[in-house]
Amino acid sequence: MTQAVVTQHEGSPVVAGIVTAVVGSSSSFVVVLTGLAAVGASAEQAASGFLTLLVTQALGMLWLSIRHRTPITLAWSTPGAALLLSTGTVTGGWEAAVGAFVVTGVLIVLTGLVPALGDLIARIPVSLARAMLAGVLVPICLAPVTGLADSPAYVGPVVVAWLVMHRISRRWAVPISLAVALVVVILAAGSSVSASDLVPTLTWTTPHWTAQAVVSLAIPLYVVTMASQNVPGVAVTSSYGYQVPWRETMTVTGIGTVVGAPFGGHAINLAAITAAMTAGPMAGPDRSRRWIAAVSASCTYLVLALGCAALTALVAASPGDVMQAAAGLALLGTLATSLAGALADEGEREAAAICFLVAASGITVLGIGAAFWALVAGLVLRPLLQRPVS
Repeated sequence: MTQAVVTQHEGSPVVAGIVTAVVGSSSSFVVVLTGLAAVGASAEQAASGFLTLLVTQALGMLWLSIRHRTPITLAWSTPGAALLLSTGTVTGGWEAAVGAFVVTGVLIVLTGLVPALGDLIARIPVSLARAMLAGVLVPICLAPVTGLADSPAYVGPVVVAWLVMHRISRRWAVPISLAVALVVVILAAGSSVSASDLVPTLTWTTPHWTAQAVVSLAIPLYVVTMASQNVPGVAVTSSYGYQVPWRETMTVTGIGTVVGAPFGGHAINLAAITAAMTAGPMAGPDRSRRWIAAVSASCTYLVLALGCAALTALVAASPGDVMQAAAGLALLGTLATSLAGALADEGEREAAAICFLVAASGITVLGIGAAFWALVAGLVLRPLLQRPVS
């Protein structure tokens, strides 16, 4: 009996890691693929980017977790992918978007090496960062609504699956709804997906840099990734009693982003939500062994990378708005959390509301997208609109 109990405890970090990878990837891979396509990636380039993100985050997790014996979990930037989806094509096309990804990675590395840059990011009010993200997410989260009106036969089963699973297990609501979306796509696409589409390959894109792409894409992507992923990721991991090696983690994720950018990866970072799965009780009662969950998740991500081309081909063949609707459902929780955080401080609500509205407007001024102008508007107007809370 004692041996059975010990075996069960020893196996729990491995299982937790597998669940972490499956939930983490299935919950937002559609957002990544549609985001990369929105900034100009072809189906092959998007598949390469998806593969690159899985591999770079897995290798980064292996290095950090084994080196520090700490459950450090990495992920791709889901808010960043949503930003790509709302930004759309930048001046210079896909090559300029790749150049912006490189700049984002360099900024992340500098955050670890130059404390002043990290301090500058920390000075951006949380309410404005979350308001900007919420505004970026609004058009995406409207997709289930518009999809139900335009393509009820395709989108309806996805929404129903999400609602049913939300009552049973919220953790699995998004993965199950995405699985239903894939079934709908398979039934509708038929034989339009060939065997050659199912082989994962890397596609090189030579980066090109434009000022417009750097300002409208690289800087907002950096801010969103830091504020919505890296900072919360440290907080979640620390809440379970583990210290994140900040400088090394920023260096590893920044270099991973730079190296992965020419192959289509937009950004990797500390995980926030899934970090609780590897650092918390789900990974077993022995805190000294929970780092094994991060290793298990890394290995699972590498296995999942083998199927990234097939998933990309299915998303490309999806009918109607089914995948856009699935992406909207996947980000609904993030939208709710962002809105709650943006409006929590009564003294900053007006500035946050303006930041939110500008980001949601989708405007482009001087070739620069709404996310950048939202942050500018919020920072400029905040001192004027801020009021003491009685």
